[in-house]
Amino acid sequence: MPNVPLSATPSRSRFMIELLLAFLLTRFPYISIPFKWFESYFHELSHGIATLLTGGSVSHIQLFPNGAGFCFSQGGSSILIAYAGYFGAALWGYSIFLMATQKQTIRFTLTLLALTVAASLLFWARDVLTIIILSVLIILFLLPLKLKNSSLLNTLLRILGLMIILNAMASPMVLLGLSGQGDAVMLAKMTWLPAWLWVMTWLAFSGFMLWLCWRKVDRKKGVLK
Repeated sequence: MPNVPLSATPSRSRFMIELLLAFLLTRFPYISIPFKWFESYFHELSHGIATLLTGGSVSHIQLFPNGAGFCFSQGGSSILIAYAGYFGAALWGYSIFLMATQKQTIRFTLTLLALTVAASLLFWARDVLTIIILSVLIILFLLPLKLKNSSLLNTLLRILGLMIILNAMASPMVLLGLSGQGDAVMLAKMTWLPAWLWVMTWLAFSGFMLWLCWRKVDRKKGVLK
């Protein structure tokens, strides 16, 4: 019997196609909305994790249909918590892309991500909108499990990881045009550094995560059939 490749790392050309699809899906009106929810969720989840890691406690998270969100917490390191949102979202995007390069664990990965969102819903969701949005994200993670083609599952999850990174790059850039709003302004108030500098660090880190995705493809030249 022929050996079934365990790696689901795409070729360079396929990576570029997936990156283009990820970019387009984040730009289409209405279609892009649920994908913005993914970035918003992982953004707020990162705030929550940073809160817990620095000794604080999370009351709840709140997500909105337009992709905005809040994490309500007490205690912990205010600077690290404020910085963790966009930083963490980009890191989550890369981690999802990386997990989607393994064919034998793809169903486990999707289930694990769905359980992560479910835990957030159980412990941190309080309002109806947030409960609905998190429920939709759980369905979007579990629905592809009905597909028998594991290669397609890997492709879909890699595109999702790239979309989260691209949204993590675009979202803080929007803050440059908003006076007195966002994590960057909060960080500027807590430090001597201007808001635009914090935005640039997020942009640089997101770009680095995207580059790491490319390096993964560059080193592993497998092609999905």
